Amino acid sequence: MDTPQSSHSKSISSSHLSSPNGELNVQPLTPTELERYRRQIMLPGFGEESQQQLKDATVLVTGVGGLGATAALYLAVAGVGRLILLRGGELRLDDMNRQILMTHDWVGKPRVFKARATLEAINPDVKIDAICEYVTAENVDSLVQSADVVLDCAHNFTERDLLNAACVRWGKPMVEAAMNDMEAYLTTIVPGLTPCLSCIFPEKPNWDKRGFGVLGAVSGTLACLTALEAIKLITGLGTPLLSQLLTMNLSHAEFAKHHPYHDPECPVCGEKTRRMAGTKQDCPA
Repeated sequence: MDTPQSSHSKSISSSHLSSPNGELNVQPLTPTELERYRRQIMLPGFGEESQQQLKDATVLVTGVGGLGATAALYLAVAGVGRLILLRGGELRLDDMNRQILMTHDWVGKPRVFKARATLEAINPDVKIDAICEYVTAENVDSLVQSADVVLDCAHNFTERDLLNAACVRWGKPMVEAAMNDMEAYLTTIVPGLTPCLSCIFPEKPNWDKRGFGVLGAVSGTLACLTALEAIKLITGLGTPLLSQLLTMNLSHAEFAKHHPYHDPECPVCGEKTRRMAGTKQDCPA
């Protein structure tokens, strides 16, 4: 393993959750929220402090489809305070076997706006921004800077590479999730601490954005784990997949963890990794 998991901080809240003017943006939990989230607040090691951290967090979800939209659903019901949903294009009829925030009457319309409306109806306490765009070189920096955690559920590596580079540039953690047919992978990237996407995939797979079969239960399984990774990052609950790549073959219910190479000469994250390593060496024991 390139970096021990024990080096992960308790949560990201103290270093990332602030308003644009640099002041902490803390709004206490309301009585309604305390009741809504009561069952998860009961979890050992969670409590009201973790729920407050979720409320204070902003998560960017890209590729709001069968994977991203389902992950967004579980972040919304968990009480993440603000979600930024990003996805261009219109809903297709063959999306309906897995995109659980959609309804049949929305086919042919921009899916991201329906996703927002559905989530707002489920949890009106969550602020949701819907942006009908794909990830581009022009919008990626402002999007990443607006978030505390990024969920990479994009359907091609062009968007994924843009997100990866921007997260490294701005020091934002990214939950990387993808699936193909009955297989999937998942990892959590913390710039400078773990391998980035370019370390893991220096040569990119040739994905066709609509070129594979998919069962909704497969994308839903991965989506639940993706949302859980974000919750772990925000609250410090459990242990996220740092420097670990979880692979899944759901045809046979086979799960495996791998330790990807953290390339010190990576053209994307190498400089940040070396700088952070130097900082740690300079710190007194």
